[in-house]
Amino acid sequence: MNWFENWFGSPFYKILYQNRDEFEAQEFVEKLLDYLMPPPGCTMLDIACGEGRFAKQLAEHGFDVTGIDISHPSIEKAKAFEGPNLQFFVQDMRLPFYINYFDYAFNFFTSFGYFAHDRDHALAARSFAASLKNGGILVVDYLNAEQVLANFVPEETVVRGSYTFKINRKVEHKHIIKEINFVDADKKPRQYTERVAAFTQSDFVKIFRPADMHLVSTFGDYQLGSYDPMHSPRLIMIFKKKYA
Repeated sequence: MNWFENWFGSPFYKILYQNRDEFEAQEFVEKLLDYLMPPPGCTMLDIACGEGRFAKQLAEHGFDVTGIDISHPSIEKAKAFEGPNLQFFVQDMRLPFYINYFDYAFNFFTSFGYFAHDRDHALAARSFAASLKNGGILVVDYLNAEQVLANFVPEETVVRGSYTFKINRKVEHKHIIKEINFVDADKKPRQYTERVAAFTQSDFVKIFRPADMHLVSTFGDYQLGSYDPMHSPRLIMIFKKKYA
């Protein structure tokens, strides 16, 4: 099993990240919609949708939304939200899905860069592009690797209730690797790993250019502020699919 299937499907993932600002995340989606101004009823794809929280938010605006994720347990939970304009499927982002179908695609909250080999990232980029109509828009929300590396924290301890998570970080083969160690309620030692490519804006341009996706805007935070490579907390990119 891939590390992201193993970790994201674990109940401990939610325990460790329980303090994430979900209201800020929801506000970000609203700001994106205000900026993009998608027409009523247009088709949208949420790539790596998890349990469907943000796909549901998009659907509540009346858009025709599809969410995909590689995790079977996540999609099973997401299906509880399904309705006339919202559906979910188990799907590997590297594989083609609904060719030339969507007006917009979203890849939220660093849900790219998980693979060990560049060819897999290239496959994912091609798949993202293939799902969009000509002139379609893709939004990629990623960590700002330059800011993360400049302020790198190799070790930290995070306490969540009865759990104490020991976190060690390192950079290896241009990937930021986080090893998470803790003892579960049954006193069993556990270890999970997060592995994310330290992609910069120029890396994304190179990855998506062969798929005829061209960068049109970049923002540096969830308020859609300007992007500063050394200080912005996020790297939020808007790509447009070139007309054939």
